[in-house]
Amino acid sequence: MKFLVIGAGGQGAPCASILSRDPDVSEILLADIDKELLEKVSEKIGSGRVNTTPLDAGKLDELLKAAEGVDAIINLTLPRFNMNIMEAALRSGAHYVDSATDPVTWDQIVEKKPLEFDEGFREAGLTAVIGCGGTPGITNVLARYACDKLDSVNRISIILGGRSLKETEDVIEAWDPGWCPEVALMDYASEAIVFEDGEYDRVPPFGRVEEYRFPDPVGPLLVYPHIHEEAITLPRFIGKGVRHVDFRYPVDRVAGALVKLGFARDDPVEVRGVEVLPRDVLLKLVRRPVNSFLTEDERTLAAPLEYAYCTVIEVEGEKGGAKQMYTLTFGSNQMSTDDRLEMFRRLGTTSVFVAAPATVAAKMCIEGEAESGVIAPECLDPIKFLRKMAETGVPIGFHETLSRTVSIS
Repeated sequence: MKFLVIGAGGQGAPCASILSRDPDVSEILLADIDKELLEKVSEKIGSGRVNTTPLDAGKLDELLKAAEGVDAIINLTLPRFNMNIMEAALRSGAHYVDSATDPVTWDQIVEKKPLEFDEGFREAGLTAVIGCGGTPGITNVLARYACDKLDSVNRISIILGGRSLKETEDVIEAWDPGWCPEVALMDYASEAIVFEDGEYDRVPPFGRVEEYRFPDPVGPLLVYPHIHEEAITLPRFIGKGVRHVDFRYPVDRVAGALVKLGFARDDPVEVRGVEVLPRDVLLKLVRRPVNSFLTEDERTLAAPLEYAYCTVIEVEGEKGGAKQMYTLTFGSNQMSTDDRLEMFRRLGTTSVFVAAPATVAAKMCIEGEAESGVIAPECLDPIKFLRKMAETGVPIGFHETLSRTVSIS
């Protein structure tokens, strides 16, 4: 198998590292606009299977040249390049996977329109899997896993929580979303899309806040409906009469304050006779995320975890006429230090929960285990997907609870 991985940052670099250790993979072409970053990542991976090329994902001719002869393109750059890269994949006869969906596709799904390039991929016998990382991605697959146990589905809720485990003397800390600040800021400023009573609806930013109790060590947190792929794609692809889907996220009070102050606005304000975009000022000052792939080693992995996260998936429906609810829970505290060290020695990274699902989806496409067209992760066979994750070296362990409404008369 030959892969083109676009983006050598915090997700693309681990993706190339994982693929370089896969016996089924003969070549990985890693592409990024940053030549210096490519050199650093290639040196860190240290595999003859990895070649690099500078590439501007906004230029179709460069994409087509890089895509010659590859079996699949894994897009781990910004969502604004998705349509361009997807077109290059189709024209090159390659399967396509990304980890975050672009607003164009969101709008087409919400408006119940055909997806761009879907017909082309179907006719070519190719697959494009959109939004297949960790969240979205693993969450969609696990939701499908629970839905497959039911005759009909009424509600799907995905709730994310996280808490810092790091002790600090700082009373006030700078805003740090932990990933791309540009995308994070715009997500916080956007209306959430929820699926209610069989229709898509919108919720204002930071609307419908409620407390949700996660398992320890995360505990109780304020959460709210947040713009995310699961609430958009699951109603379209899961079937079974689903009536409600939502995605809830922890309240970030600092991000909320910045949004309410206008730092996410896209119209300029005048400051001493000069027009500036508040967003540009904020993004200039925010600390960029560290590419942990380049700094991670066995010494850093021996340090205690600084952050705990937990994901809960609730699926309500009916089986044999009885009401049932499955609750699936997984989180970061399931891996011990020894587990992380073993993963690092096998894959060269522990930043795997976006990169590994993308590689698994791409391999399923190449091996003919995915339907043709533009699909979401919930369209993949969940058992096969989870088994391939384990074979890759990234087993997804989760706690499954079934509650039933029983009536004896």
